[in-house]
Order: sequence, then C-alpha cells, then structure tokens
Amino acid sequence: MQFIPNILFAIALILGIGFFAKNVKKLIRNIKLGQDVDVSDNKSQRWKNMTMIALGQSKMVKRPIAGVLHVIVYVGFVIINIEVLEIIIDGLFGTHRLFSKMGTLYGVLIGTFEVLAALVFVSVVIFWVRRNVIKLQRFWKSEMKGWPKNDGNFILYFEMVLMTLFLVMNATDVHFQDMNSGNVISQYIAPMFSGLADSTLHIIERSAWWLHILGILVFLNYLYYSKHLHILLAFPNTYYGKVNPKGQLNNLEAVTNEVKMMMDPNADPFAAPEEGAEDEVPAKFGASDVQDLNWVQLLNAYTCTECGRCTSECPANQTGKKLSPRKIMMDTRDRLEEVGKNIDANGGEFKDDGKQLLGDYISTEELWACTTCNACTEACPVSIDPLSIIIEMRRYLVMEQSAAPMELNNMMTNIENNGAPWPYNQMDRLNWANEE
Repeated sequence: MQFIPNILFAIALILGIGFFAKNVKKLIRNIKLGQDVDVSDNKSQRWKNMTMIALGQSKMVKRPIAGVLHVIVYVGFVIINIEVLEIIIDGLFGTHRLFSKMGTLYGVLIGTFEVLAALVFVSVVIFWVRRNVIKLQRFWKSEMKGWPKNDGNFILYFEMVLMTLFLVMNATDVHFQDMNSGNVISQYIAPMFSGLADSTLHIIERSAWWLHILGILVFLNYLYYSKHLHILLAFPNTYYGKVNPKGQLNNLEAVTNEVKMMMDPNADPFAAPEEGAEDEVPAKFGASDVQDLNWVQLLNAYTCTECGRCTSECPANQTGKKLSPRKIMMDTRDRLEEVGKNIDANGGEFKDDGKQLLGDYISTEELWACTTCNACTEACPVSIDPLSIIIEMRRYLVMEQSAAPMELNNMMTNIENNGAPWPYNQMDRLNWANEE
C-alpha cells in the first residue's frame, strides 16, 4: 500500500509528459507544412539575437512597466520550477525533500524560490488589473474576444494558483518550518494554520504538493492550446528571425529565374522545355494559404504572444483601418490548426476543405491597408514578422489574380509604359525646368 502514491505519481508523470510529447510532434508536423527556406546564414548574429531577445528580454523592457513585470514572472517561474526536479524524485522514490541534506545551500535556494514566488504572484495580479480593470486598449481590440481574451486570464489564474500552492506547501510542512532555513515568506503564512493538528497539516501539505505538481503537468500541456506557447518557441523563433535589414524584401525565385533568362543573350526563347518539365505544377506566386508560407512564418504564428504591441504601433490601425498585425498572426495560426486537424482526420493527408487563409480568414482590405513601415516587426518582443506574410499574400493577389487596387495598377502601367510612376512621357519629364 505504501507504494501506491509512487505508482500514481509515475502514471501521472508518464501521461503528462507523453501527452505533451504527442502535441510537440503535431506542432512540428504543422510547422513543416510550410515551404522550405534557408536560414543557415549569420549564425553568430542569430545566437546573439536569441541570447539578447529571448533569454535577455531586451525588447520587452522597452516598455518599462510591462517589461520589468514580465522579467520577474519569466525569471521567477523558470527558477522556481527547478524545484520540480526534487518533487519528481520525491514522488517516484517516496522520499521527502531529498535535497534538504544540502543544508545551508538548500535553505538559500528555497528562500530564493519563495521570494520569487511572492514577486511572481504580485506581478501577475498587476497584469490582471491592467488587463481587466484598467483595460488597456490593446487587450480589447476586436480580435481579442472569446478564447483569446479568456486564455490571457486563464494563464494568470494558473500562475496565481501555482505560486500559492508552492508557498502553502512550504508553510504547512512542519519539518521544513522546523529547519527555519529558507522559509523567508512561508514563515509568515504558517501562523494562518496554527492550532491545527500535525496530521491535518500533513494532509494540507500533501494536498498542496500533489496539486502543485499536477498543476505544472496540466500547465505544460495547456501551452499547446495557448498563446503562452511562446515560453518554449521564443528561443527558436528569435534564432531563426530576420537578420537582414528590416526594410529588405525577399525576391521570388521563380521571378528572378525568369528575369535572368530574359536577360541572357544566349537563351533561346523558342527552346522546347526539358523532358518532363511540362508535367510539373508551376510554382505559385505569393501565398493564398498557410502551405504557401515558409516554415519560419508558420513558426512565427505559433510563437505569437498576442500582446498587441505590433497592433498598438501600426499606423494603419491607429487611424481606424481594419488591419491588425496581431490578427494576421492569430488568423495564420488558427488556419494552420484547422489544416492540421484536417490532416489528422484524414489519415495524414490534407483534403481540400474549400477554405483558405486569404478571404476566409484575412481580407484584402486588411492586406492593402498595410503601409509596409515595419513598425509591427520592430515592436514584436520575440522577432515575429507579420509584414512578410502580408507581402506574400499581396504578391498572390497581384501576380496570380491581377487583383491589385486601381491606384497600384495605374502606377504599374505607368512604370511599364513611361519608366516612372507618373503618367508623363519620358520626353516630357524635364518640362518643369522651363516653368517660371
């Protein structure tokens, strides 16, 4: 009978980690649905970006209040969970605070964890107030209704409960309190349970212990369904993020090859295509669905924190336009999830569902509202590039559907005919110099 708790703990651990691994496998599969792209360049710069942005939170602190609070939650939550190692060992082998044999060092570690737990709790409460009482505008945009709004609150409640359970676990652990080492915060909570029998305290301590570790396993598996997946993906996303100048757009390889052939004096325009080439499906210009985007863009979509910094900096959104860079990323992720479920339901093969990212999720009005100023990319704290997706979908509209706005069509016609955006013959360009 004494081994039943250990067996139950092992089962919970295996199920929790197993389900998480299953979701990670599905996540990787969905990201790999994107087109291949070479991001093997500038490795030193990429490592630097990951260290400074993902680990160092350098872009978060550009907004000091939210930045400092986020650093506290990030550092606190990561460091506190170091104790999970001790909990796992205790749970599997039936020991109790195995690492307490470390003596003073153990007290210093647990004391640090308790201080961080208190700071994380306070920071999360402030985040909740900012979101639900002060109601910062970026958290109340149209795309933040329903699940996105609830998800933001759920994660805050999760963190509050986990930090509370950790402190209550320590406060009701008679052996730990008797050590009088490391109970920096829990010693002030312990009097709340004074007068209770040791057996009752043991039940409370064990309950908090079980709920704490089960809560961590639930939280781990909740990440896949939440915007807080960025806790894991921020590191690869900042590594594979854009390292070229932010205003530099990529060229379509298919178009580049066509231009090279046109300019090659040795090319025969009447040459027959290579054998079998006529059976190849022509490359699509731009993107109309998630499979047309590259895998880094799909990684971007899963990494989006829905913080709204991109949208709050977007001049089009600020002037009342329909465009929201955050919504672009959320829609891309939602469509990618839909495609993934389609594949799961059809034995690993995608079957046309009559829907696509363009039109069913993102409207042309949103795409053409973008000024390509790159403010969204600059503002993102984890190096997400919404503009690249907008550009790809615009390319599809222009090059596949000839669906550019009239003003843009006029400009392109003028460039083709006159060599400039203006409707003037090349011979008349310098006439302004004769005007008085």
